[in-house]
Amino acid sequence: MNQIRYRIQHDTHYRYEAPVSLSQQLLHLLPRDCAWQRCLSRQLAILPQPTQRQDAWDAFGNPLTRLSFERPHDELYVGTELEVEVDSRAGLRLADSPPWEEVRDGLRYPAARVSLDVHHFRFESPAVPLDGIFARFAEDCFPPGRPLLLGCRALMEKIHREFRFDATATQVATPLREVLEHRHGVCQDFAHLMLACLRALGLVARYVSGYLLTRPPPGKPRLIGADASHAWISVYCPLQGWVDFDPTNDVLPDLEHITLAWGRDFTDVSPLRGVILGGGDHDPVVEVTVTPL
Repeated sequence: MNQIRYRIQHDTHYRYEAPVSLSQQLLHLLPRDCAWQRCLSRQLAILPQPTQRQDAWDAFGNPLTRLSFERPHDELYVGTELEVEVDSRAGLRLADSPPWEEVRDGLRYPAARVSLDVHHFRFESPAVPLDGIFARFAEDCFPPGRPLLLGCRALMEKIHREFRFDATATQVATPLREVLEHRHGVCQDFAHLMLACLRALGLVARYVSGYLLTRPPPGKPRLIGADASHAWISVYCPLQGWVDFDPTNDVLPDLEHITLAWGRDFTDVSPLRGVILGGGDHDPVVEVTVTPL
């Protein structure tokens, strides 16, 4: 199969313990188009109606929606319904990439070689520190002369092999050093860890948020709302361009990965992020359904 079309429903519902008198929200919930993906239709439902809404693009070219609520409200619902077509990216020969040191050295002297946009993803970012501890973790995956993308695959495999997925182990603000020490986390942690390793080696890599088609156990029905947002990374190679790796699942993303946005780390592309005045205790209820058509 060379192409697949999806319908995606993503619902986020906040119920506040106390009324919210003022709220400002940033949404990264509308997928970007790229060479292997097209958004054929998109609908965004918001309740209550915002006082102001602005649709724009962020610094990385992702669709961005800004919302302002200036009337009291005790709940917030944001829902998207999307239809997205994804092309296969299979067939890439990782061994054809240049030696990783050659790529690293070329990035140090970038004049007339790569776009300035690439360098957004080379340095420290809010959730991804530059620290030699991450280079040491990755160094056995990048022996001298190894092709860049083969080294990235080895690092992806190492993270998948040595770390345990545990949805209760970390929070959004858990330091990356703690993830490395305890060897468990979620997809966001594993993506951040791989980014930290690659950047510590002098390479360029970005965080990708999106969706993953999940399949139920044999004989079990697909459950509406049981899918989830997902995260992986993309590394820059001068010959092949940007190439994606999913350390949570130890795969190169293809037809079952739907790209939503990319940035330096999760803080750039959080699906829904904002500030409120009031509200008391509140936790979102999030339901995601990814359906092949």
